[in-house]
Amino acid sequence: MPKKPTLICVVGATAIGKTALSIKLAQHFSAEILSADSRQFYKEMSIGTAAPTPEELAQATHHFIHHKSIHETYTVGDFEKEAIGFLNAYFKNNHYAILVGGSGLYVDAVVYGLNTFPEVPDGIRERLEAVLKVNGIETLQQELKEKDPVYYASADIKNPRRLIRALEVIEASGKPYSSFRKGMNTQRDFDTLFIGLTADREVIYNRINQRVDLMIDNGLIHEAKSVYEHKELNALQTVGYRELFAHFDGAIDLDFAVSEIKKNTRRFAKRQGTWFKKNEQITWYNYLTSPKKIIAYITKKAP
Repeated sequence: MPKKPTLICVVGATAIGKTALSIKLAQHFSAEILSADSRQFYKEMSIGTAAPTPEELAQATHHFIHHKSIHETYTVGDFEKEAIGFLNAYFKNNHYAILVGGSGLYVDAVVYGLNTFPEVPDGIRERLEAVLKVNGIETLQQELKEKDPVYYASADIKNPRRLIRALEVIEASGKPYSSFRKGMNTQRDFDTLFIGLTADREVIYNRINQRVDLMIDNGLIHEAKSVYEHKELNALQTVGYRELFAHFDGAIDLDFAVSEIKKNTRRFAKRQGTWFKKNEQITWYNYLTSPKKIIAYITKKAP
C-alpha cells in the first residue's frame, strides 16, 4: 500500500520560535503551512497576535492567516471542517503539510477531531450572561473550577466567552465540557508527526517580555485603537487587546497595561504547556536545536 501523507504539527508555547521552524520545514519538504493559531485568523489583528510578517509569508505558502474578520463568527468546528477539506484536496498531490500553532484545541481538532457538542436550550446562555453582569467573572470562574477542573486547568479563564461556552455545555449535558473535547476516535486519511519546541521557563518568559516590547514598538497601541469600538466582540477577548482597552477606558495607565500584557501572556504560555504535556505523541526539542536535526528526525520517521 502507498504510504499515507504526513501532517507535521509544530507546537509549543507562544514566542518559542514555531513560525521560524515551520518555514524551514516547509521549504525543505516542499510543503505548505496551515496556521492553527485561533487569533491569527483575523485580518484586523496582526501585531498583537504575532502573525507571520509579510517577509515570512513570502518564504512559504500559508493558509488560515488573516482570512476572517473579527466581525465573523468562526468556531473551532468551522476551522476543523475547513482545514480537513483543504488537507483532503492538498494531499492528493502532496506528501507533507505543516500545521503550526499554540492553540492546542485547534491543533487537536484537525488531528483527532472534535466530539459533537450538545444542543444548548434557550435560556441557559442568558442566565450565565446575567450572572456575569451581576456577579462578575469570578463567579463563573469558580463555577467552572467546581464543575470541570480538567478544563479549568487549561482554559483561558479570563475570557468570559470561553467560560460561558463551557458552562452552558455542562448545564445542557450534565457532563464536563472537557469530555466533549477528547475526540480521539476520528480517523484521518493522513499520518501525523508532532514536533514540540521548548525551553526553560525563564527563557520563555524573557522571550515573551521581549516580544511584547517589540509589539508596542511596532504599533500595537495603534492597532488596538483601530478596533477599540468593537471591544465586545469575541475575537477581541484576547491578551494584548483587553489590557489596552482597559487603558483606553481610563482604568489603568499604559505602563501597567503593558506589564499586564506580559503577565497574562506568561500565564497563557503556562496553560499551553499544561495542554501539550498531555500529548505523549510530541517529540520535544530545545528551541535552539538546529532545524537540520529536526528535519533528519522527520525524514527518518516519515520518509
